[in-house]
Amino acid sequence: IKDIVPNGGLYKRPFNEAFEETPMLVAVLTYVGYGVLTLFGYLRDFMRQWKIEKCQHATEREEQKDFVPLYQDFENFYNRNLYMRIRDSWNRPICSVPGAKVDMMERVSYDYNWTFTYTGRVIKGIINMGSYNYLGFAQKDGTCQEAAAEVLSQYGAGVCSTRQEMGNLDKHEELEKLVARFLGVESAMTYGMGFATNSMNIPALVGKGCLILSDELNHASLVLGARLSGATIRIFKHNNMQSLEKLLKDAIVHGQPRTRRPWKKILILVEGIYSMEGSIVRLPEVIALKKKYKSYLYLDEAHSIGALGPGGRGVVEYFGLSPEDVDVMMGTFTKSFGAAGGYIGGKKELIDYLRTYSHSAVYATSLSPPVVQQIITSMKCIMGEDGTTVGKARVQQLAENTRYFRRRLKEMGFIIYGNEDSPVVPLMLYMPAKIGAFGREMLKRNIGVVVVGFPATPIIESRARFCLSAAHTKEMLDTALKEINEVGDLLQVKYSRHRLVPLLDRPFDETTYEETED
Repeated sequence: IKDIVPNGGLYKRPFNEAFEETPMLVAVLTYVGYGVLTLFGYLRDFMRQWKIEKCQHATEREEQKDFVPLYQDFENFYNRNLYMRIRDSWNRPICSVPGAKVDMMERVSYDYNWTFTYTGRVIKGIINMGSYNYLGFAQKDGTCQEAAAEVLSQYGAGVCSTRQEMGNLDKHEELEKLVARFLGVESAMTYGMGFATNSMNIPALVGKGCLILSDELNHASLVLGARLSGATIRIFKHNNMQSLEKLLKDAIVHGQPRTRRPWKKILILVEGIYSMEGSIVRLPEVIALKKKYKSYLYLDEAHSIGALGPGGRGVVEYFGLSPEDVDVMMGTFTKSFGAAGGYIGGKKELIDYLRTYSHSAVYATSLSPPVVQQIITSMKCIMGEDGTTVGKARVQQLAENTRYFRRRLKEMGFIIYGNEDSPVVPLMLYMPAKIGAFGREMLKRNIGVVVVGFPATPIIESRARFCLSAAHTKEMLDTALKEINEVGDLLQVKYSRHRLVPLLDRPFDETTYEETED
């Protein structure tokens, strides 16, 4: 376990992250498991080819066999033979508000997950440990819902135009001023989709002759935006400042390939909280390197805005830094605010430029008015401008839930990744057979979880991912922890060799480890 300590006075608070090494036996058995699945996959493909087993995947018609294949057979091998076996763990249809508890439509499969049939039964009261409802604003009643319903009756559901044409409402202007004030920046612009906020704005900021330095675990939206920009992309190791500094030095010393001209811009792309690892960006060090080498910083706060910092203002506030040190502050409204869309904040010149050159601004339809009102009401609640302390209490409750849940899982002996303050909690499963088994066993016990495997993670690092919420009560968390403990024993996924020792007199944020036998 690696504990990161304050470095050179840059950190004003303890910064602790744990990434326990995969036990060698578990890694070997995981590779063996994938090997066995692959062998059986080839056997079943052989049987399908000779019509011994029914072929249910997409194939070309006979008259198209001489054309370039539309469906790449090898590329679909994983989907056919591995993913299809545990497909029931994903795309589960819920039929309620995705709050602390959800209702789920029951479905069954009679052909090994190729198709599903709904039974008509609804499974009620499932504890929701998978939604990004960090502050609990995904609710069907309360001030946010009432305000959104009032705006719906006044403005309707859709805008039917772009911001530059007939889709610029007074509500949009109000929201952007509020976002800028919340972030502590000069100006802000909002977009209808969080994914497109990254993928469509990065190409507007950099292009050919520019260099992007991207964390190896950045979200797909950042990766797509970087590729669409046409800029040169270089990858640094996750949260590794030595790797980032080496790339910055090389970029300045050597310049562009062949011509050796200086790069027009160097843009560093990082996230606040990494949604698969549960880690928090080492922002003080990134900013120090950015200033030292005169580059630009693009910070994606999709998961950290609302979820980190005493006032819920994200990773910048969490570290006690100035928003002026981040050139482009990006975030989404889909998590902590219980809504949809995204934003970019920064200097007025930057936002004015994006209003003209961003594809999301020019071509995309404006945010729906009720969604805008949901964001405004929830943001004012977090800021305390609604005259209550409900928002502040939710931020504090989330922090308490996060630390409690992480500590209890470590005491049970699970390998847990990420920062102790991150509400994203990955629990390592490793073996492919245990991905589906864990999700199914938890659902039997009325706990809804998200399980993740290759290619979303490295092939031997399959995991279950829990997302904590301020809406979770201690009773809910204790119930979930009890069931997780039972399933952990059943599936034998308590791999940690650094089990926490539960001490009743230990301070809440202090950690004690004991070595256990491998």
